[in-house]
Amino acid sequence: MKETNTPLCVGFIMDGNRRFAKQEGIDTLLGHVAGKEKLFEVVKWIQEAGIPHAVFYAFSTENWQRSQNEVDALMGLFISATSELRAKPGGQGVRIKILGRKTDFAPALQAEMEKLEQESAEGDYETTIWVALSYGGRVEIVAAVNEAIVRNVAVTEESFSELLWSATMPDPDIIIRTGGDIRLSNFLPWQSVYSELFFSDTYWPAFTKEEFTRILNDYAIRQRRKGK
Repeated sequence: MKETNTPLCVGFIMDGNRRFAKQEGIDTLLGHVAGKEKLFEVVKWIQEAGIPHAVFYAFSTENWQRSQNEVDALMGLFISATSELRAKPGGQGVRIKILGRKTDFAPALQAEMEKLEQESAEGDYETTIWVALSYGGRVEIVAAVNEAIVRNVAVTEESFSELLWSATMPDPDIIIRTGGDIRLSNFLPWQSVYSELFFSDTYWPAFTKEEFTRILNDYAIRQRRKGK
């Protein structure tokens, strides 16, 4: 694959943790733990491929409707996962940014997120990992509209993009969804208009480097005309 065809940003809809757990005959939470470990693996692949940005859809605004026990377990898992990522080999070369409606979380958790973002921004890093937590594309767009009204901003595509939570994140060149469903589920609707979409039947914890490499190779030969 030619370097010029390396994507600037790759998005992941990490679907299938619970179905993976059911398939393996293990507790649902252990399926999420397996998904966390897969995220660590994929971050290494991202670094090895020289991809500067990756965004992971970890928890949507709709996911709050799940059982309280599962939500509580996931909250702890997300924070421990991002903290562990910084401590792992190569983690010092990773910056972590949280994408979503942070006010949905408990104050202590918001403070932990802020600390994580600040600490990971210090020093040298080549890769930025965006973790979408309490994220919904429509909610993000509505928030940007309200911000434009408050600021009395003349709205253009460029000025509107700057009001989104993802303002400093490149639009994803690729979006990969695991788990077999063929939809984006409210993930980056504004930013994904020219993304190349790849849907995998593999559950997220079972996603392999070989499959990821095939996707990158497929992307490299696609013609992205963007209307031209």
